[in-house]
Amino acid sequence: METEKASSKKIIINYGLILGLVSVLFGAIIYATGMYKDPHWSIAILSFLITIGVLVYGIKAFKTSNNGFLNLSDALKVGIGIALISGLVSSVWNLTLTTVIEPDYTQQVMQVQKDKYLESSPDLTQEQIDQMFAIPEKMQSPPIAFALGIIGSLFIGFIISLIAGLIMQKKQEIY
Repeated sequence: METEKASSKKIIINYGLILGLVSVLFGAIIYATGMYKDPHWSIAILSFLITIGVLVYGIKAFKTSNNGFLNLSDALKVGIGIALISGLVSSVWNLTLTTVIEPDYTQQVMQVQKDKYLESSPDLTQEQIDQMFAIPEKMQSPPIAFALGIIGSLFIGFIISLIAGLIMQKKQEIY
């Protein structure tokens, strides 16, 4: 007897919005506390763990709604879909933060990084450091940062979904 495959659309939207909103909340807390200028490495780890958790839980929810069956292509579809929705929400937040709320956000972050370079490498001149940061500063323009945010989210979503899908896959026997 052939069973109908569960729809992934609702799961993708729900978990994508959950991950996006959690990411926005996390980013707002980092901004409000001023940690955005020089964040501790643990912030990135915590953000990555949240992403892994929501993606894996979303894929697991799809598997559950599909009578316990999951193939790799469905895991990738669900995970990348969640990552896309989340990436869009997060990128809109970052665009709003860096253009409306704190227009000199990028300059503040870059200045902290430049000061660190000057401190750790006193033999470098200010001009050399400015040259080192010329390309990264251009990459932080709003349209490029928006696109890179979505691309980064899709890439991370693909990797996590691939691993989770390989671990959780259970193919349906067809007679």
